[in-house]
Amino acid sequence: MGPHHAACGAAAWVAVTTRLHLDLALVTVPLGWGPHSVDLGWPVLHATPLGVIAGALVTAGAALLPDADHRSATIAHSLPPVSRWVCEGIGAVSGGHRNGTHSLLGIAVFTAIAWVAGLWTMDVPHFGSVHVGAGIVSLLLVAFAAKVLGILPDGVRKLPWVLSVPLAAFIALYAPHEQNWFPFAVALGSAVHIAGDMLTDGGCNPLWPIAIRRPRRFSRVPLVAWVWHRGGRVAFPILGDAGSWREWLMLVPVSLYAIAGVAGALLALGRTGLSALAGAWGIG
Repeated sequence: MGPHHAACGAAAWVAVTTRLHLDLALVTVPLGWGPHSVDLGWPVLHATPLGVIAGALVTAGAALLPDADHRSATIAHSLPPVSRWVCEGIGAVSGGHRNGTHSLLGIAVFTAIAWVAGLWTMDVPHFGSVHVGAGIVSLLLVAFAAKVLGILPDGVRKLPWVLSVPLAAFIALYAPHEQNWFPFAVALGSAVHIAGDMLTDGGCNPLWPIAIRRPRRFSRVPLVAWVWHRGGRVAFPILGDAGSWREWLMLVPVSLYAIAGVAGALLALGRTGLSALAGAWGIG
């Protein structure tokens, strides 16, 4: 589910920072029914186009953080040897796969680390305030996303650093101005991952290390047994098994939405750059 988690993380950031206007007239007018347009997104956090791009990268990587509890996960090989050390350490203290990191406690810990990292800033001439801590943590998060999304070929060990370092530097330089954007992005990505896993058959225990086990008398109640597993995990298995066709069906519109949001930010950047160039040359 790695690519799906990353795509959902990026889409979640786009949703809370951007309102996309979707024109449906070409479809609804010939049919004679339905809205001609719809707005997608609930922008509760203001972000510049650069902030949308930087935040989407971070949230996509953060949406993979809960799976750092598995030393054999794809992300463990994303930025060798650092990513392997990180995953081994997280797995050792989180109780194994889909336990500590897939809980409310896991979200709180990841968010706290991101908050501390976000406090480390530095004033640099010509750039202003640079988010050094966010850039360093983003080095790992960007590598996670790049590896899982298949941007990097397997077997190439030095390329992850070549790609991740400039992207992390970009995030450090052009992050959103709000101080709390980084912990918010990490919390959002982690929560999206756990929500996605709870839509599969395996589910998660969001209250870990507390395990509220299902009483035996409820084992024959169809809906309760379907949602509340014996080990205390909770699942709403709308997507079935991980990697099912239903999961892929959900991935397509989510990925298109994320791509549209980032592409819109890139277009806005292009227009800003052209306007600045025209102003410098006295055009318009």
